[in-house]
Amino acid sequence: MIRIALTKGRIEDKAVELLGRAGYDVHELLDKGRRLLFNVNNNLEIVLAKSADVITYIEHGVCDVGIVGKDTIMEQGRSFYEVLDLNFGECKFALAGIAGQDFYAGYKQKVIATKYPNVAKSYFNDKGLDVEIVKIEGSVELAPILGLADGIVDIVESGATLRENGLAVYEDIARISARVIVNRASIKLKKREIDEFINRIAEEILC
Repeated sequence: MIRIALTKGRIEDKAVELLGRAGYDVHELLDKGRRLLFNVNNNLEIVLAKSADVITYIEHGVCDVGIVGKDTIMEQGRSFYEVLDLNFGECKFALAGIAGQDFYAGYKQKVIATKYPNVAKSYFNDKGLDVEIVKIEGSVELAPILGLADGIVDIVESGATLRENGLAVYEDIARISARVIVNRASIKLKKREIDEFINRIAEEILC
């Protein structure tokens, strides 16, 4: 048996649909109530978890396979294999700020507000820019409006929230979608089972 940690919410819905198309019996997941643990086809166990916890379960080996967003991988990922892009849950990381302003103008150190400090730090390190990063838990769009930050690093889908608040994307940082990750030990100890699962999923993506 392999145990799969599945991110709750939007990724969960699309992933369950994909599993069903791949021939797995997902009826319990379609009428799950408050349950968090499910047996599928007698050789698959699914755990529903928050995205950050999916990473933790994979890294600690209590789950063999995870389905999680690339945003979580970029912000928190450490020790596992990323093996498959599921091509759903698509959006992007972007640098944004007040519409019409030149983010790079001037010489003062820039301040970046974000829920994703590791992503922001890595992005600006790659550019060779020293920025101050402020962690925001709520609506990060408020930071440049209130004068707290010169820009934000955040997930952008349609961009409607930015536009409604007078903000615009300055630069795209990275494409985000749901990914399959695998525990480093499991990929060796349960190679046949994991390969079978990944191949069945991959075939459906290509259809």
